[in-house]
Amino acid sequence: MAKVAFLGLGVMGFPMAGHLVAKGGHEVTVFNRTPAKARAWTDKFGGKSAPTPQAAAEDQDFVMACVGNDDDLRAITVGAGGAFAAMKRGATFVDHTTASAEVARELDAEATRRGFNFVDAPVSGGQAGAENGVLTVMCGGTENAYAAAEPVIAAYARMCRRLGPAGAGQLTKMVNQICIAGLVEGLSEGIHFARKAGLDVSSVVEVISKGAAQSWQMDNRSTTMNEGKFDHGFAVEWMRKDLAICLSEARRNGASLPVTSLVDAFYSEVEKMGGRRWDTSSLLARLER
Repeated sequence: MAKVAFLGLGVMGFPMAGHLVAKGGHEVTVFNRTPAKARAWTDKFGGKSAPTPQAAAEDQDFVMACVGNDDDLRAITVGAGGAFAAMKRGATFVDHTTASAEVARELDAEATRRGFNFVDAPVSGGQAGAENGVLTVMCGGTENAYAAAEPVIAAYARMCRRLGPAGAGQLTKMVNQICIAGLVEGLSEGIHFARKAGLDVSSVVEVISKGAAQSWQMDNRSTTMNEGKFDHGFAVEWMRKDLAICLSEARRNGASLPVTSLVDAFYSEVEKMGGRRWDTSSLLARLER
C-alpha cells in the first residue's frame, strides 16, 4: 500500500482514483476544483479530500493527475497552491493528462530540480476503459521513475509501458490520436457508402470486421454510428484539443499530417452542427447532413 493523491476527478480521473482504492488498496487523498465532486468521490470510495493540490500532495508517495490541458496542469503543479510545493524528495508525480511534450519536459526538469520524480503518462481507452480499469498507459520519464510508478498505475491499466525520456508518453499519445483520426473518418465513409449503395450496414460490418478492415473503432462504434447515437464516449471538443497538440508538434518536428489536418477540419464542421460534446464517431453525422 502507498500513500497516493489524485488531482482531477473528471470522467476519467473519478474512476481511476477509485481503482487505486478498490483494486490497489492504496490510501488515497483527492483534489478537484469542484469540491462537490470530491465529496461524491469520498462518499463512494472513502479516502480523504483536500482543498488544494498542495494540501493533497503533502507527504504523499505518489501524486497522480488527470486534468484538461497544459495550462490546467501548470496551475495544479507550479501555480499558487500547486502540488510541487509539497512534494517530498523521492516521491513520484504521474501526469495522466493529454498535454504537450513541451510541458512534460518542463515539469520533469522542475521535478528533478526539487528532488522528486516525474512521469508523463497519458492514457487511451476512454471513459469505459477508465471505469473498467483497462486503460493503455503510455509513459515517458527515467527508468527509475517509471519503475516506481508502474505498480501503482497497474490498478487501472491493461497495458503500461515506458517509451523513452520525459515527453515520450505524450508523443506516443499523439501517434495514438493521429491513427484514430484517420480510422474514424474511414469507418464513417464506409458506413455512409454502404447506405448509399443500398447494403445492410450491420451485415457488411459483420463480414468485414473479420478481415483486414477490423479495428477497435469498428468493433466498438459501428453499431452506435449506424443507429445515429453519438451522446457517449470521447467528445469532439476533446479530440480537437488533442489534434491541435499533434499538429503543433508536427510543425515543430517537420512531420507531414495531411489526413490529420483534414479530419480536424471535419471535426470543426461537426462542432458547428452542435456536436461539440458528441462522440468522435459523429464524423458520420457530417457526411449525412
